[in-house]
Amino acid sequence: MPLIRHCRFTAIDFESAGATRGMTDSPVQVGLASWSVEGGHADPFVSYLRTEQPVQWSARKVHGIGPEQLADAPSLLTLWPDLKRRLAGAVVVAHGKGTEKRFLRAFPGHGFGPWIDTLLLARAAWPDLSDHSLGALGASHGLTDAAMALVPEKSWHDALFDSVASLLLLERLIDALALADHPVETLLHPDTSAWHKKKRS
Repeated sequence: MPLIRHCRFTAIDFESAGATRGMTDSPVQVGLASWSVEGGHADPFVSYLRTEQPVQWSARKVHGIGPEQLADAPSLLTLWPDLKRRLAGAVVVAHGKGTEKRFLRAFPGHGFGPWIDTLLLARAAWPDLSDHSLGALGASHGLTDAAMALVPEKSWHDALFDSVASLLLLERLIDALALADHPVETLLHPDTSAWHKKKRS
């Protein structure tokens, strides 16, 4: 596998309508951004997404997205050619990748990857932290101001802001552990045993 310094990392984040009984969840916003060791941060993209199901109050309380933002939004299918172009050839990054992988299953056989989960990386690197949510990590590692500089007038739970924050966290991890000249597979299966042990104690 290539060295980390030679890879393009593209983070993706979805905000959702919130699950309701008997229905699968639906995305209402997608954000993507890219970063590389040598090229820095680039290629931000964000869009609201049309959905046929109502945005749940509990979800709107988190991300602030409601019908007024979604009225003229494109569908995820309509955006697929652009998303595919942005993800192709990249190492895909997400913080808690389960949601992002689940929504991308709408496009079977897309072949994107490998996937890096910054939640697992953070648990492996800093097992003693009590909170590994993206916002908490942004605060504890001084990333919030950097994210705000890259994504002005946005904050946590905006899909682009969270994508950029995931990349800033990845950048911090790579710098802190001096991993730039390691193969990218170093990031794929972090050892979270110390975090699990602390959680059980």
